[in-house]
Amino acid sequence: MNIPYYLKPNFTLYLGNCLNILSEIPENSVDMVFADPPYLLSNGGFTVHAGRRVSVNKGIWDKSNGLKKDFEFHLEWIQAVRKVLKPHGTIWISGTYHSIYQCGFALQIAGFHVLNDIAWFKPNASPNLSCRFFTASHETLVWARKDKNSKHMFNYNLMKNGTWPEDALKKPGLQMRSVWSLGTPKKIEKKFGKHPTQKPEILLKRIVLASTNKDDLILDPFTGSSTTGISSYLFGRKFIGIDIEKKYLDISIKRFEELDKNIKNKHLK
Repeated sequence: MNIPYYLKPNFTLYLGNCLNILSEIPENSVDMVFADPPYLLSNGGFTVHAGRRVSVNKGIWDKSNGLKKDFEFHLEWIQAVRKVLKPHGTIWISGTYHSIYQCGFALQIAGFHVLNDIAWFKPNASPNLSCRFFTASHETLVWARKDKNSKHMFNYNLMKNGTWPEDALKKPGLQMRSVWSLGTPKKIEKKFGKHPTQKPEILLKRIVLASTNKDDLILDPFTGSSTTGISSYLFGRKFIGIDIEKKYLDISIKRFEELDKNIKNKHLK
């Protein structure tokens, strides 16, 4: 049996392969899954980060094993999370063109019903080094429900009428559209260390509030530095995060403990 790497009320982290850990999580127990799976891009190339030329190599976990095996990997973890989702549950998957189309196809093979694809536009995206392509400035998120005939959670009124000042494309009082203009993670979000594909808190805040209720259970099978978990805990949800890299779970713990301390101090005032 897998023992949690870190266990606090409403915040649990596991160290290991997500397939092994998901096999021990009760079926039909999770309300929402957010997944940012490996893009499988670590091929010796280069990119730009903070104005500097840097390697794209992130680790062994991000190396491609060829088109067929990469697809089989995505299908396997998607089938595993489908088992733990409740009948009304939904899944969000984030990725670039290197992975998202494989994930979208795997979702449909696994029996999910796609609800939306979201274009997350990054106003502050890094420039293109080769100057031979359009500058990549967005990621795609696919949102799908487990069962086509079930009623999924969508907080329509908050998305339409809420205050979203960080998004220049969101017009007050109008329906939220499928293109979101949100910046990349702020410096303070990397205070304890950074993950190479870290997502901004403003992105996960929107996803958590849009598709879950208070006390719902959210799971992230590739949790990294746990932006999903930080947003889940902040808004009164329960969280399970899984990652194969100890160093990123250690960053997750530091982020969580700072947030938990701030919440408790606020309640004492």
